[in-house]
This record gives sequence, C-alpha cells and structure tokens, in this order.
Amino acid sequence: MPRKLIWLYILSISVYFAQGIEGITGLPLFAYLKETCNLSPQKIMYISSIVTLPWLIKPVLGLFIDRYSTPKVWIIVSLLGSIVVSLIFGLWYSLSIIMIIGFATLGSYFTSIRDISNDGLACIEGKKSNTCDVFQNCQWTAITIAGIITSLGGGFIAQYFNYKLAYLSLLPIYTIIIFIISRYKPEPKYRTSVPGYRTFIGHIASYKELFTNKPFMLGCLFIFLFNFNPSFGTPLSFIERDSFKWSWSFIGIIGAIASSISIVGSVIYYKFSKRIKIQKVLYWSVFMGAITTLCYLYFSPISAIVYSCLFSIVGMFIFLNFMTYMAKSTIKGKEVTSFALLCSINNLAATMSHVSGAFLFPIVGLKVLIIISAGTSFLCLPLIKYLKEV
Repeated sequence: MPRKLIWLYILSISVYFAQGIEGITGLPLFAYLKETCNLSPQKIMYISSIVTLPWLIKPVLGLFIDRYSTPKVWIIVSLLGSIVVSLIFGLWYSLSIIMIIGFATLGSYFTSIRDISNDGLACIEGKKSNTCDVFQNCQWTAITIAGIITSLGGGFIAQYFNYKLAYLSLLPIYTIIIFIISRYKPEPKYRTSVPGYRTFIGHIASYKELFTNKPFMLGCLFIFLFNFNPSFGTPLSFIERDSFKWSWSFIGIIGAIASSISIVGSVIYYKFSKRIKIQKVLYWSVFMGAITTLCYLYFSPISAIVYSCLFSIVGMFIFLNFMTYMAKSTIKGKEVTSFALLCSINNLAATMSHVSGAFLFPIVGLKVLIIISAGTSFLCLPLIKYLKEV
C-alpha cells in the first residue's frame, strides 16, 4: 500500500474519531436541558435542529476549502476553534439557553469544516484507488469506537457531574489530533493559490455543473427522501428516563453496548462490500427501515435494549453502503464540494426530521408519529431504479 494512502487512512481515522468523541457532551447536555432547564421533548428537538444548521451549508464551506489553502490547514484551524468552544463551555460560570445554542452551533461549524476537508481527500483518493468502501469502513469504525467511549463517559458525567466536565475532557483529544494531523504531508496538487476576484467568480460559476447534472441531482433527491423520517428519538429518551427510571449511567452503558455490537455490521460490510450491488441493498434497506421503525410501537425496557443492539448491526451495514454510494456519486474534479453537497442534503433530511417530529409529536402523539415515520420510508423507493450505477 502506498505510504501516502496509509497516512490518509490515519488522517481519516483521526478526524472521525475526534468527531465521534465529541458526542461525550450529548447526554450531559441533554440531561441539563431536560432536568435543570425543564425543557419539553419538542423544544429539545428544535434546539437540535438549530445546532446542526452549519452542516446544511457544507457546499459553501467546501467551495472555499476546494479553492483556498489545503484541507490540512482547515482541519487544524477547525481543531483550534473547537478548543476555544470547549473552553467556553467548560469555564464559563453560567450559560443561558441562547448562549448554549449559539456556542454549540459554532462548535458544530468547526466540526463540519473538519468533516468536509477530510471527506474531500478521502473521495479523491478513494475513487482513484477504488477504496471508497475501505475509507468509509475505517472512518465509521473509528467513530463507532469513539461512540463506545462517549456512551460510557457521557453517561457517567451526566450522572455524577455536568456538561462542563464533558467539554473540558475534549481538550486533550483535540491536542492529540492536532499532532497527528501535523504529521500528514499533503501532495502539492492539493495546494491551491488564493484567486483574484474575477478568477473566484469564474470558479463559482464552474460549479453550475453540480446543479445541471441530472443523475447527480436525482441522487440528491433520493438521499433526502431516503433519510427523511419524522424523528421520535427524543420522546423515547424521555420514556427511558421518566417511565423506565433508567439512570444516565445505564443509558450510557446501553449506548456503548449497541455501538460495540454495531462493529459486527461494519465487519460484514467490509467482507462483502466488493461483491454487493449498492442499489440492490438500498432497495431492501427501505423496507428494513420501515420494519425497524414500526417495532418501536412496542417499547418496553427489554425491547428497548434488544432494539438498540440488534438494529445497530443492521443500521451500520445499511449506513456504510449508503455512504459508499454517496462517495462514488461525487463529480470528478469537484469531489470536496459535491460530496459536501450530498452530505448537506443528508443533513437537511435529518434536520427536517427533527423539525417535523417536534411539530407532529404534541399533535398526533408518539404511536401515530412512529407510523408516519415508517410510511415516509417508502417515498424514495420509486427513485432507486433511476439512480446512476456506481
């Protein structure tokens, strides 16, 4: 294996591990919003939608990353920004809800910059060496391992401390990742000069290909519909805490077990990824998604644990297949921006899922919301046969 490819794997693994480890703040912050601020499920879902907004402008960020400096520099800058955000959360005596939303959104912005920069490099080399599936496996295995750590650590911190300690615990991780990134040497072809005004305008105009390429735009529509399902995860978390009387530590342990088991799905995908038909798996994934969603109509302490473990395996296999499809669907020469656009469509679907779920939950209730969510799974089904072969 070429040395540059090894370093790129290390870079991708490092960036995704950092992205996964940031999840350690999720449960402590959720606990603070729920039990200290006494926010309702729908309000927390709306806040989650706002915080993820930077992930919706990834194409714009990708445009600048494509053109200015190098992805390595952007990654380092984003890590420094994340350090500042973590210090604010960890050391500021008392943050209002507005300040929490603002700084959490800023932190999400820095994480999205890292993600775009890394994904662009992975798409370029992955398509060239036919290793898109390997990159996706390495990246999401790293984020899964980080998820195991964050589930245990986040549950413990939520139970005995608060979100401040969670944010401060990220500081040594960011520092280590900065050291790892500094060891990666990008090839000269990834370096770009800062263009003049006219050149920059022409550069922007060249990206009309993203919106005039019919197969690419069809893929964007499919990605949105595939991932759009009104969300009901936050109400389930309230049930686990209020009805099941689960402690934050126990919730974290269940999350860690599910993350550990999901690696099985990653291994299965790695073993069969070269032999499976991506479109065929996407087709059956639609039905599997609807079935697993309907399972939540019956939600008990035992079924909650079974669902978390069993569905994590299936979910990881489907997810990696889906991400490989996205990576292979990028437009040659514009990998960073086109992949960023695909991811933004994906993130837009997730945001709309939270917003629609927050809107529908107090109106229709949990059971009807679950049925609606399952039904929307089939919206993308007619498009699969028209997708470009990748």
